[in-house]
Order: sequence, then structure tokens, then C-alpha cells
Amino acid sequence: MPTKKTKPPAKDPAAKASAAGRKRGTAAAQAMPRKSAPAPRSKTTPAEPAELLTKPGLFVVGVGASAGGLEAVTEMLNHLPPDIGMAFVLVQHLAPGHDSMMTELLTRETTLAVAEITDGMTVAANQVFVIPPNSNLGIINGVLHLMPRDPDAKKRHLPIDYFFQSLAKDQGQKAIGIILSGSASDGTEGLKAIHAEGGITFAQDSDTARYDSMPNNAVATGCVDFVLNPQGIAQELTQIARHPEVLRADIAAGKEDSARLRSEMEKILLLLRDRTGNDFTYYKQNTIQRRISRRMLVHKIDRVKDYVRYLDAHPPEVDALFHDILISVTGFFRNPEAFEALKVNALPAIAQNRASNQPIRIWVPGCASGEEVYSLVIVILEYLGDKGGNPTVQVFATDIDERAIAKARTGIYQESNTAHVSRERLRRFFSKIPQGYQISKPIRDMCVFAPQNVIKDPPFTHQDLIVCRNLLIYLSNALQRKVLRTFHYALNSGGYLFLGNSESVGAAADLFALADKDNKLYRKKDVVVRPRGEAVTMPIPLTPLRTAVEPLSVSDRKPEHLQRLAESIILNEYGPPGVIVNEQLNAVLFIGHTGPYLEPAPGVASLSLIKLAHPNLTVDLRVATHAAFRDKKPTRKAGARLPRNGTIEEVSIEVMPLVEREAGEPHYLVLFRKLAEYPANATDNQPDPATEQEPATAKDQRIQALDQELQATKAYMQTIIEDLEASNEELQSANEEIQSTNEELQSTNEELETTKEELQSTNEELITVNEELEHRNVELSSLNNDFVNLINSADLPLIVVNESLTVRYFSPQAHKLLNLIDSDIGRPIGDIRPNIDTGDITEQVHQVMDTLNPTATEVQGQQGHWYSMRIRPYRTADNRIAGAVIVFVDTTSFRETLARARRLATVVEDANDAVTVQDFEGRIQAWNPAAAKMYGYSEDEALHSNSSLIIPDDCQQDMQDKLATLQAGGVVKPFETWRLAKNGVKLKVWVTLSALKDDLGKPAALATTERLLPDSAEDPE
Repeated sequence: MPTKKTKPPAKDPAAKASAAGRKRGTAAAQAMPRKSAPAPRSKTTPAEPAELLTKPGLFVVGVGASAGGLEAVTEMLNHLPPDIGMAFVLVQHLAPGHDSMMTELLTRETTLAVAEITDGMTVAANQVFVIPPNSNLGIINGVLHLMPRDPDAKKRHLPIDYFFQSLAKDQGQKAIGIILSGSASDGTEGLKAIHAEGGITFAQDSDTARYDSMPNNAVATGCVDFVLNPQGIAQELTQIARHPEVLRADIAAGKEDSARLRSEMEKILLLLRDRTGNDFTYYKQNTIQRRISRRMLVHKIDRVKDYVRYLDAHPPEVDALFHDILISVTGFFRNPEAFEALKVNALPAIAQNRASNQPIRIWVPGCASGEEVYSLVIVILEYLGDKGGNPTVQVFATDIDERAIAKARTGIYQESNTAHVSRERLRRFFSKIPQGYQISKPIRDMCVFAPQNVIKDPPFTHQDLIVCRNLLIYLSNALQRKVLRTFHYALNSGGYLFLGNSESVGAAADLFALADKDNKLYRKKDVVVRPRGEAVTMPIPLTPLRTAVEPLSVSDRKPEHLQRLAESIILNEYGPPGVIVNEQLNAVLFIGHTGPYLEPAPGVASLSLIKLAHPNLTVDLRVATHAAFRDKKPTRKAGARLPRNGTIEEVSIEVMPLVEREAGEPHYLVLFRKLAEYPANATDNQPDPATEQEPATAKDQRIQALDQELQATKAYMQTIIEDLEASNEELQSANEEIQSTNEELQSTNEELETTKEELQSTNEELITVNEELEHRNVELSSLNNDFVNLINSADLPLIVVNESLTVRYFSPQAHKLLNLIDSDIGRPIGDIRPNIDTGDITEQVHQVMDTLNPTATEVQGQQGHWYSMRIRPYRTADNRIAGAVIVFVDTTSFRETLARARRLATVVEDANDAVTVQDFEGRIQAWNPAAAKMYGYSEDEALHSNSSLIIPDDCQQDMQDKLATLQAGGVVKPFETWRLAKNGVKLKVWVTLSALKDDLGKPAALATTERLLPDSAEDPE
């Protein structure tokens, strides 16, 4: 990463102690408390652990930077006040095997405390924490944790995204993300996560960023609140730090009257509805309030009523709040294990026995920018494979955010969006384009993206699968129930509903059966409900039975219709009444007249068979259904006695499993058969005193009935005992496993204690060695900087070879001249074919190393350029010859200048006019033979004299004026004047003056050309 030129690190003891402390861990790194008012450019270290407790309301600022980021970070920190009250965490791209100098560099550039992060360090105000190399960084409860870098070299290392996403989860609205100069797109996904949690986001503007790829990619997401230069970012952070926390503080402290606050919130919701057409009244109010609070903080507005006025006066702010509330955050293959579960648990049932002309229909409400939609299609295509006759796939993806829909239609995503997509999937389902990657056209053709409000707009029907992940969590319970009823209506029989990890069907458990608990996959229950309006209190039969003979239409007068009608009449008139239940004993379908056996219990309406059954039947029902559920075969329980209209009706209960064509939730048919009926008084325990003793047969019947009831109770209790024994065995087994595991953990703990002591001892040794290495590294870094700057300043092609004449190093200028590439390092110098004729360079280097005498050879390159190839022996610090240094000096311009000088000298020497060169003080610097002949002074005499020697007194002032004009940059036209020869004769001459300029273009001397005019001689008086 390009860095700003700085002085070498200070070598004083305090600096050494500070540098060493930063390497020793949390305790040593925080050994020097930071002064309350440090002097500018002072070196400070983190505070004591007691001072590092995260304060409530502390903003944690994540700063992501890469190439060119050091200058931006330095400029931003230089404009921050020392008491800003924020914690800064700097994450940058670092070489895994190279120690970073960032901590030392920033320490000299800012008044804030700077420390390299060690594991377990707590963030604190007015401090800068710098990530070390070869690590990922996470944060939880304000404590920084260093995480190992992914060892897979094929996966992109995205430390900024990693930390920003962790920061968003941990700090929520107290997180601030800043993306500065850098290449590629690291930080884009992390910034989106911070924005989704209500944090504030910044990006450096492209005009000041040395590399603008990272900031531009972040801005393209639409999740950046401020795009500023580093100084502007610092100023905005200062204002945010000094701005009170608005909405949440008002609510927590009671500053806003609850009724008035509710009124203001309703006004905001009204403005949103009028502007966007979407009603957020039944969205979770905490989410709405957090987004409003964030927008108020961005605009520095303290009170809710003032923000209402601002919204009313600035309609674009309503749009901004609307998009903030939507929280359009998604990604490719989020929770990949959930997609694998979908492939295993849902797709086989969906694709089973499906004709090729019958498409698989899928609805994805709340699709955002489409990453999850395309992930779903990719998983389905991978499952179906390349076999012929596969059904087509049709996906309806909807959202209320039209901007997200437009992006999803294009299917273009940056490289950071595809970080979790495997190379195989990128190759198969994506196309590489300049903007990143684009979903292949066949997949885009399967998807229909459209704006839709799932709450109020009609649903897509006849769907095999609905994927709605992380939308329900933002809705109130009533709204969730309404949406789930809509999904139930839209799904085909046996269709699947796929929710997010934090979602469940909740109050709609009567509509969906759990197919995969861990991955929130549900299957539709065959309960008919209306998609909208109030819930249906009693289920509607899937296949209603006719209760009377109805007139047949012409189309009904077919044998199969007549048979169906006859069967329904026979079933209703002569068949036993019954009910179909699921495994939760909830009624799904009623058959015949079940009134005598089922009656609703007082209280909240329920479809539970046990609550609907007559009290005299509940025990037998539990026994029969338990046996049928356990054994998966028909079960019959006889002997239940049911009082009815003054008689006792003996009832048989039969429970039979129903075999469905498609695998789904098991159902059972419960039938009630009347076995016998006798008067109620025949079974009374106490005879009427006014009558005779009851017959023995009646007593026997009573005893038999009681015995049957006792046997049923015993059977029911036996089932309970069996269940309890099975549970007890499982608990006993689990307890044994836990005890065994505990013993293993204790043993492991002892081993870890021993290992810990060894590691502590080793760590002390490593700390000592590390301090020495750090000191040497600082010196080496300083020398390396001097060397690099020297080589770059010299601007010379240079090659260093070792003793075996293989290339060790070459300067950037040697790339083009000698036709070198990076892979040439380590190759023999004789194997390189440079763009210049060097002769036998191997032999020349050998000669220099043998004789220790430097050589210089003129060589000619392409296009007529000439170079001086100079070879010198490479001496080490202990005066050992370890190779040679080859330098090429371009002598082309020197040779041309020398040639021009020679030609000019010849012209001047042979000229008939007197030619001189003198400075503006009149000192003569050049004197040609014609001048010596004309004025009688030899060259030696003239070079030790002043030009006033040959200028008459009456011409002196005029000559000085012309020289002043020439020195000021003006032009002096040729003129006539008089000159004085050595013999005293005055000569009339024609003079031409020319200024000679220095490297800066300023006049430094002048040249004169003086021609003798005819009949110009004049004797002196």
C-alpha cells in the first residue's frame, strides 16, 4: 500500500518501551495511561483496563482502508479533536507474513492513543485500535477478538467486511462504518450490514481517494449516508459525537409525552403512506423508531416534531426514510445449510411425478436485490441436473422497493457480493463483466421480478414453494398472521414455506406443519382458509359431501357421477360418523353427523379432538389414538358409555391411519360406532327406595360396565407409564453420557492447565525475542525505506546479482530497458536477453568479481540510445564479495550535448565577429580569437578583466541600461555603439546582445556578438 513519507521511528527509550508494550498483550499494551490533554504529536498508549469499560452510548467507528489509505487515515485523524469520545478501529489489507508499521506511523501523526489490537482488548473512547497482520477481527460486547484467517488460499480475504458485519451485530445504531481509499470491493457488504442495523456510513469521495474502487463500490449500494473527503468525514464525526441521541433518548427519559410522541409518529407514517403508497402502521414500531432516529441523527435534528416538519418540507427525505425502513439486505447463499436442507427435504417431493410441461412455481416475496432468488434457482437446477424431461422452473420475485427490483432484473453484482459463491458456481451460472459478475441469461429468463406489496396486493397462486426469509421479523403479530394466511392460500396442496432462521409460523401453526425444525422449512396443512379477512372458525371439508339427493345436470348424468352421489348418500345415511385428525389431534375434516360424540367445550374455540369430544369419550380416545399413532395400524376401543336422551349408548372408537399418495403429514380417521343402547336407569348404582331391588342381570351389567371402564383406565395409565419409563431410560442414558463427558472434560482441563503453564513460559521467551526482532525490524524498515527512496530518486536501471550470478534484485527502471519481469529474479544473468547489446555480461561480471576493479563500458541500445554500463563488486558489511552491482547510465544526451558543444566551439573559433560571454556584472567568461584581434587583448587578459575595459566612458550608462533590460527578461534590439581598443583607438561596432538562461529559465549571463563597421576607426583626442 503506498504510504506517506515519514521520518524513521524514534530510537529513544520511551519509544522502544511503547513499541514493545504493544506486542506484549492487553496488560502490557495498556501499561501507560493516556494523559487527559496530550501535547500535539505526543506518543500515547491505551488506558488501564479499568478505564476501558465501554460507556453506554459510545460510538465505535470502523475504518476500512487499503491502497492509498494511510494518507486518508492520517488526514482524517489529524482533524479530529482529542476528546471526540469515539473509539476507532482501523482494518486494512496487510501482507500475512509482514509486520505492520501502521501503529508507529499513526502514533506520530495523531494526538489520539494508538495501539495494535491484542485478543480480548476492550474498545475505549479517544483511542485508535489497529488490526495486526494475518487476522480477522470480531467484536462482541465491546471486546475485540482476533480470529484466524481462512487457510484456504482460494477464498478471498475480506477483513473489512468481516469486522464491519461483526460491528453491526454488536453495536447496532452505535456503529459507524467508513470506507477510505483502496482497490477492489472489500467493505461493501459490511457497510450494508451497518446501514441495515441503523448505523451511519461514510465513504471517501473519488476526487481525493488515491484508489477509488472501494469507496465507489460502497457508494453504488445506496447505503452510504455521507460521501466526503477525509477532512469532511472528521468534521461530520465531530458533529455526530456532540449531537444528543435523539429519539431513543426522548423515549427512555420521558422527554416526549407518550400521546404527543404517538401523534408525531402517526404523522410520519401518514407522510410515508401519502408519498410511497405503503402503510407501515402495523410494522414493528421499534424498527420504525430506530430508522427515524438514524435519519434524525444524520440531519442533526433533536426533536421528533422538528423532523416531521423537515419531512413535510423535503419530500426526498421521505423517500430516504422509506428506503431506510425497507432494510434491503440480502446475499448469495445466506445460511448455505438451509439451502442444502431445502434440496433434501422439499425439492424431491416438489419434483416427484411432475410432467415436463408442468413448471415448478415459486414465489419469493421481499426479494430485495435478487441474490436469494438466484441462489434458489441455482440450487434447484443443481438438484434437477442435466437429465432430459426435467420440468421448467418459474420464479415470481416481488418487493415494494422498485430500485431493488430494477437491480435484481439486471442480475449484475460486484465481486464482493459473490464472495460466498464457489468457483464452480461462478463458472457455470455467472458471466464475468467489467462491473463484476452477471447472472447467466437462462437463469434470468426463469425469474419474473415485479413490484408488489404482499400485505395488500393479490398473491401469486398455485405455488409449489414460497421463500420468505427475514421479512416476517419486521411485521407485527397480526400482520404476520395475515401474511401467513396469504401464503397458505397461495400454496398448492403439500406445498412448502421456507422462512428465515429467526422466523416461525407462530400463531399460524394450524396452517403449516414443520418439515425441518433447524432450517425453518414448513409444509402446508390441508386446511381450507380464506386468504384475507377473519379466520374461519370451523374447517371446511376438502371434498364436501352431499346430504340430500340434488337434481342432476346433464353433465352429471354419467355413471361415475351417479356412483359418487350414491356413495355419498350411503355414507351419510348408513356409515358411522367420524373425523379426520392429524398427529396433533387437530380436526381436519368432519364426516357425517358427529354431534352426539363431539361438542365444543366452553372457552376459546379449538379444533383439538380431545377438547371437542364428549367427556365420557376422552379417555378411550386418548388410548385408541395413542396406540394407532405408535403402531401405525388400525386400533379399536370398545365399551365407552355415552348418556344420550335418557339412555346409555355403548360406543366403539376406531382409529385408522390414512395412506396418502404423496408423502406429507400423517392423518388418521376416527370413527364412532354405536354398539348397543339401553335405559339409563338400568345402570344406576343405587336403586330407588320406593322400588324393589334391581334384578341381578342389571347389577351384572353395571359391574361389567364398571369393569370395562376400569380396564380402559388401566390401559390408559399403562400407556402413560410406558411413555414415562421410555423417557426415564432416555434421561438415564443421557445422564450417563453427561457424566462420562464431564470426566473427559476434567481430564482435558488438567492437561490444558499443564499446557498453559508451558505456554506461559514459552510466551515469555517469545516476548523477549520478539522485542529484539521488533527493534531490528524498525531499523531494517528504516534502511529499506532509505534504499527504496535512493533507488527511485537516482532513476537508474540497476541490477544486483549474487555470487552465482543469478539476479537478486532489479530497480523499476530496469523493467523496460533490460526486458525484465518479476519471474526473472533467481535466473542467471546470462539467460536474460535485454533490449541492449551488453556483450558477454557474464564474463564481465566474473572479471570484476575476480579483480575487484570496477569497469565502465559504452553500450548501445535500441533507437540509437547510448549507455554507460558500470559494474562494481557487491561488498557485504564484513567486506565479503557477495556478487556485483550493474548500473546503466544513459549517456545519449551527454554525447549529443558534447557534439553540439564541439560544433559550436568550432563556429565560434572561426567567426570573424568578436564573440564574448559575460555575466551581468560585466565579468568576461569567454573571448574568441576575433575579439582578441579586434580589441588587441589576448584571451588570458580578457578573462581576468571586466567588459568596461573596452567600453568608452560616454557609452557606459547606455550599456548598463541595456544589460538591466536584458536581465529583467526584456529584449534588446541590435544597436550601434563605440568600443575602445587596447591601443586607444575608438571603434564603431554593431552589437547583438543575447541572454543565457539557467535551468529555471531565468537570465544568468549574456553573449555579445560585435561586428566592426566600415570606416569606424577614430583616433583618441
